[in-house]
Amino acid sequence: MTRRCDRNRKRSKRRAICCPTHGCHLESVSPKRSLFADQPAHLQARGMSRKHALMVVASHTAVSLEGEWLEAFWCDECQETTWYHVRKVGDRAYSLSVAPKELWLQAQGVIHPHGNPSVGEFTRRSAYMTGVQGKRQFSFMT
Repeated sequence: MTRRCDRNRKRSKRRAICCPTHGCHLESVSPKRSLFADQPAHLQARGMSRKHALMVVASHTAVSLEGEWLEAFWCDECQETTWYHVRKVGDRAYSLSVAPKELWLQAQGVIHPHGNPSVGEFTRRSAYMTGVQGKRQFSFMT
């Protein structure tokens, strides 16, 4: 009679994500950064019709993209960390491509590269001025 714990050990615990250059197993070194689409062109690039993409974006501000994310992996052969755009293509199959800069604007939980667009220029400059330079700007108050 086989014990229950013996039956469950046959299953692989690792995701089968391999380095596109060397073919070795990659180790994840970051959390998954989910992707979203906020423009019809993003949905059209993934196979949705133009009319349907326009209706979806008009009814929802942003649409989460299922089965796609950004994640950093460490390769033992390369000895470096690289951010990849990961797509789930099967039950346990994934396709990898180096994450382009445009895709970072669609990632959740990532800081905008040029700061928050809703913040004014004066507030942005003031936030970066700490220490002596920040105090000099408001010297008329003391």
